[in-house]
Amino acid sequence: MRLRHIEVFNAVMLTGSVSAAARMINVTQPAVSRTLQHAEIQLGFQLFQRVGGRLKPTLEAQTLYPHIERLFSQLDEVQRLSASLKAGRGQGELRVLTVLALSYEVFPRAMRLFREKHPQVMVHHEALHSPQIVASLALQEADVGYVFSAVSHPSLAQEQLAERQVVCVVPRGLLTARQLKAGTLTLAQLAKLPVIALDGQDPLGQLLAHAVRDSGAGLQEVMTVQTYHVALALAHHGVGVALVESCTAASADRSKVDVLALEPALPTRVHALRSTARPNSLPIRAFTRCMQQALLETA
Repeated sequence: MRLRHIEVFNAVMLTGSVSAAARMINVTQPAVSRTLQHAEIQLGFQLFQRVGGRLKPTLEAQTLYPHIERLFSQLDEVQRLSASLKAGRGQGELRVLTVLALSYEVFPRAMRLFREKHPQVMVHHEALHSPQIVASLALQEADVGYVFSAVSHPSLAQEQLAERQVVCVVPRGLLTARQLKAGTLTLAQLAKLPVIALDGQDPLGQLLAHAVRDSGAGLQEVMTVQTYHVALALAHHGVGVALVESCTAASADRSKVDVLALEPALPTRVHALRSTARPNSLPIRAFTRCMQQALLETA
């Protein structure tokens, strides 16, 4: 199939009619009909059947369509990358991405430090999930990103900034005086408490799941969440114990919760990511050092 065939086929699949497809891609109805006919002749099979005034895709068309969708997704990435390259990067601008957990305490501290030395640089910040950060950096839509999990991507360079530990944020009143004095909770002790679990797709959630499986301790998971600060908020309201990294725990309200170390210790590492297609500029290096200092402050 030629690109024109693919464009028309996609438009008809999305709209269900020749007239609507013609409007969608800004051509005439006869042009859409002719292009479909040419595509079917080239392919050697029918793509659509007319049923009740609409075009119904054949089995062959339905089999092709997922591949066409992936192709259009890739074309969209090319357009986004082209727009990013055309826009360039102003000397006085820095586009920073962080995972949600780093956007509450660590990023604001880093921003304060950065502003003290580089007040002329305009910083654009966005909090995203790790896969979104990787995709955006690969497309050169941002300058630098900060995530918890290590990333293997051919177009990205990464640097480990800090190591943090998983901690237990426990609603007040759930622990004994002896447990509070010890300052740590084991997985066996956690098994007796209600726990707010992290999503299994989350890097920290996977780390915890492996540790629990290896220990043989079955946790009383009352619910699962996708973000660490939601888990923290639920702990504040007494729903259960939140297992989060120490950056998130820095926001804990100690009048509502107790924060204890987890035993055995589970480390999480913060990484800086940037595109290898762009130089490691002074603003990027400076902001990364500020992030590293802010991580030390929230240890």
